[in-house]
Amino acid sequence: MDNFLIAIVHLDPIAIVQAGGYLGIALLIFSESGLLIGIFFPGDSLLFVAGLLSASGFLSVVPLILIVMCAAILGDSVGYWFGTKAGDTFFQRKDSRFFKQVYVTRTQEFFAQYSGRTIVLARFVPVVRTIAPILAGIGTMSYRTFFSYNALGGLLWSSGMISLGYFLGSLIPNSEHYILPISLTVVAISFSPIFINFARGKREA
Repeated sequence: MDNFLIAIVHLDPIAIVQAGGYLGIALLIFSESGLLIGIFFPGDSLLFVAGLLSASGFLSVVPLILIVMCAAILGDSVGYWFGTKAGDTFFQRKDSRFFKQVYVTRTQEFFAQYSGRTIVLARFVPVVRTIAPILAGIGTMSYRTFFSYNALGGLLWSSGMISLGYFLGSLIPNSEHYILPISLTVVAISFSPIFINFARGKREA
């Protein structure tokens, strides 16, 4: 347990997977999806590393995908519930260490461009995937509609990221020795939509 908490503090996806196993991964994914404090958790790299280690037999890939999918769907549902109850009041607060108004602005832009599909697409964009279900709860999206997009996004994200790691782990000999550079590449790719969106905003300004 101590090793797991230390891994979370250092945001080390490799240590989180190794120390936390299925339950630790599920807790992190649930928190990133449903709790604002999880906005900084390494969801993409965590799932990729879990898939990579599954290829070496550390975890079983099918149960892993199912557990992560359930945790992601449940987390988004909690975020939606929070949005219906207190999200509007919360988002009127000033910037703090864990929350900034720019997060809301970026997510609102996603909703304006993609509508309900934002719930699916947000799964693949750090920060936005934490804010999107809350804004859906604040807005007029019915829970039935939200849950459909939520389930689809949870399925695509969990199976996609884990399968990518598992495929590369099976393809590259001794891939566990290259986890760090590969994971950093995945993190850079996952954050690229935010950087692109920010650059576009600067040009328009």
